[in-house]
Amino acid sequence: MNPLPQRATLHYVFDPLCGWCYAAAPLIEAARRLPALAIEFHGGGMLTGSNRRPVTPQWRDYVMPHDRRIAELSDQPFGAAYFDGLLNDSGAVLDSAPPLTAVLAAEAEAGRGLDMIRRVQHAHYVEGRRIAEPAVLRALATELGLDGAAFSEAFDFMAGEPTRRHIDDSRRWLAQIGGQGFPTLALATADGWLTPLDAGRHLGRPDAWVAQIDALLNQALSPTSSTSPKELP
Repeated sequence: MNPLPQRATLHYVFDPLCGWCYAAAPLIEAARRLPALAIEFHGGGMLTGSNRRPVTPQWRDYVMPHDRRIAELSDQPFGAAYFDGLLNDSGAVLDSAPPLTAVLAAEAEAGRGLDMIRRVQHAHYVEGRRIAEPAVLRALATELGLDGAAFSEAFDFMAGEPTRRHIDDSRRWLAQIGGQGFPTLALATADGWLTPLDAGRHLGRPDAWVAQIDALLNQALSPTSSTSPKELP
């Protein structure tokens, strides 16, 4: 494989409670191992505001077939604590804002936003934990090795309006890339070349995903490339 050019960015529009984002998590981890590629996350706030919802039997019936399909395509694990615990927990609330605030706090405090994304996904889908609760999120930060006091301070600072601004900016990114939902991914180079990526056909195939990124970057930076760049926001 040819070495990746420098100053390339993978833009990742996601939501902490999006099952298909969880399916794509191994692809994000594979991309993180590419030294020349930065990853910039954009949390879209799928279940925020009026879209927040309690866990109900109807919700469980709705998500279970999707979750089983995700497991089949991506080999991502789903725990009994999620299927038999959280999805039967009528006291749980599904709210994307608190876990997104935790991601922003982890990034601000230690540059570990991507680690927090992966941790809250695992906590939700495998451990069946209530990731909309600040106490749970603070515990997850400690489990990641973050300083508890510093994380709590960053979490309080990022809650509310800073998180809402991030969501608004992320939705602009979603529109700019031409995405219709989560996850949406696009590859950008420093000279403004931007192209959407189809992660869906690479679920469970991280090596093929990395090869696609490499091929696209080689094409984008080739002097003879006829690809028309899109403008970055």
